[in-house]
Amino acid sequence: MASGEKQGLLLGRRASSPKEYAPSILYPIPRHSGRESIGLAGAVLFQGVDLWHAYELSWLDNSGKPVVRIGRFSVPASSPNIIESKSLKLYLNSLNNSQFGCDEDALRTITKDVSAVAEADVSLALYAVDDPALTGVTLQGECLDECMIEPWLGEPDAMQLEVHSDKIIEEVLYSHLLRSLCPVTGQPDWATVWLHYRGSAIVHSSLLQYIVAYREHREFHEQCLERMFCAISMRAQVDFLHIQAFYTRRGGLDISPFRTTDGSAQPLPRLNRQ
Repeated sequence: MASGEKQGLLLGRRASSPKEYAPSILYPIPRHSGRESIGLAGAVLFQGVDLWHAYELSWLDNSGKPVVRIGRFSVPASSPNIIESKSLKLYLNSLNNSQFGCDEDALRTITKDVSAVAEADVSLALYAVDDPALTGVTLQGECLDECMIEPWLGEPDAMQLEVHSDKIIEEVLYSHLLRSLCPVTGQPDWATVWLHYRGSAIVHSSLLQYIVAYREHREFHEQCLERMFCAISMRAQVDFLHIQAFYTRRGGLDISPFRTTDGSAQPLPRLNRQ
C-alpha cells in the first residue's frame, strides 16, 4: 500500500490543509472489500472508469502568480484502489504554494502521485475555469421520477426489481432521486443515476423504488454503483448495460462512477447539477 495509508482514513477527522507539497497524504481504499460484499471475490462483471472533477486546483507559475484550473481525473475501474476523497482534496491543496513551469509539469506530478496510490494509470485533463468543455450534458432517455412507488424499509435488494422476462427491450432511463450515505461520516451524498440497457424489461416503478432504497445505505459512491450494476444485470439478464451516477460535489470534488459491459463505451462528462 501507499504511504498515505499509514496516516489513517481522513474522512470524519479534522485536518488542516498542508502548506507544502504532501503526496504522502493520499490514502488508498482497496476496491476488493466493497466488491466482496456483492459477491465479486474474483473476476468482475464490468469495466469502466471513475470520473472526478476537481474544482479547487491551483499552483504557482515561475513568477509566483497563482494558476487556477479545473481537473478531470479518470481512474480505471480495474485499479486495485480508489482514492479517499478528503485525502485527495488535501493533497491538491498541498500544491497551492508549489511552483510549476507550465501546466504539463503540474499534470505530470499529479498523475504520478495519484496513479501510485491507485496502483494504476490515472489520467488527468486540465481545463480553464470557463472552458465550454465543462458545460453539463443533457441526459437522454426517460426520467423515472414521476413513477408512483411503495415505501421501502431496509437495504436495497435486487429482488425489488420486477422484470417482464418475456419482453426484451432496449431503453435509456434516469432518476435524480439517488441519495446514499458516506460509510464513515454518515453524511448524505446526492446524485443522478443514468442507465442504458438491453434485456428483460424492468418495471419502471420497481427500478425507482430500488434507487430510492439507497437513501439510508452506507457505502462509497463507486461501491453503490457497482451494487446497482450487479443487481440490474442479474435481474434483467442484460445483453448490455451502461450505468453512471453523477454525485454532486463535496469539498471541491465531484465523482461520477461509470460501469459497463462494453469496454469501448465512454462515460458522460458531467451534469450542470454537479
